[in-house]
Amino acid sequence: MIAIKQETERCYPMKQLSPEAIRRIKAALFLACLIPFVRLAVGTRAGTLGADPVEAITHTTGLWSLRFLLLTLAITPLKCWTGWLWLMRLRRTLALYAFFYASLHVAVYLLFDQYFDWPEILKDIAKRPHLTAGFAAFLLMIPLVITSTNAMMKRLGGRNWKMLHRLTYPIAAAAVLHFFWLVKKDVSEPTVYAAILSVLLCARLVPRPRKAPASPPLATHRPSPSS
Repeated sequence: MIAIKQETERCYPMKQLSPEAIRRIKAALFLACLIPFVRLAVGTRAGTLGADPVEAITHTTGLWSLRFLLLTLAITPLKCWTGWLWLMRLRRTLALYAFFYASLHVAVYLLFDQYFDWPEILKDIAKRPHLTAGFAAFLLMIPLVITSTNAMMKRLGGRNWKMLHRLTYPIAAAAVLHFFWLVKKDVSEPTVYAAILSVLLCARLVPRPRKAPASPPLATHRPSPSS
């Protein structure tokens, strides 16, 4: 049994991490996810975002929201195939940052494109398919953010919570469609994200590696009364 345990630890040296190591990884991830926002803030202040800073902010926030969505979806397949259980502790941070950048993306449109003219906004969403897909993705993200806490997970129950959070897949699909319909001509970049999403969807259909059955405990030899 000791030999089996040592072999498992050799094959998956990072499978288990200490709580302190996980806290450090989460803190580093939190700060890393802020980098695009900080760069936009600095660029806005310095006037280095180009001739159309609003367009630069809109594109960057939308792109990073999609990236964080796909990273969120990648966590479970990576955990299943590597055995790194600690990866699941990073999923919430990635998902919340996806919503954070999506909120900035939507706020820029509402403020600078439409000046909060709600009748015009509703007409625009109904008329332009890329806006329809984008707003659908954003609205579907809201219940996932509201139920992202441990307390809400317990209140909903594990099974119901998992079913609700499977909305992440149609959200990502709608976000990719939003990107496709937005660019119209050169679709090379959205095609890359569509391919990544397709791989992640297919990963759910691939059988997961089965865990080796636990070896039964060795019987302890007891001397017979005659010995």
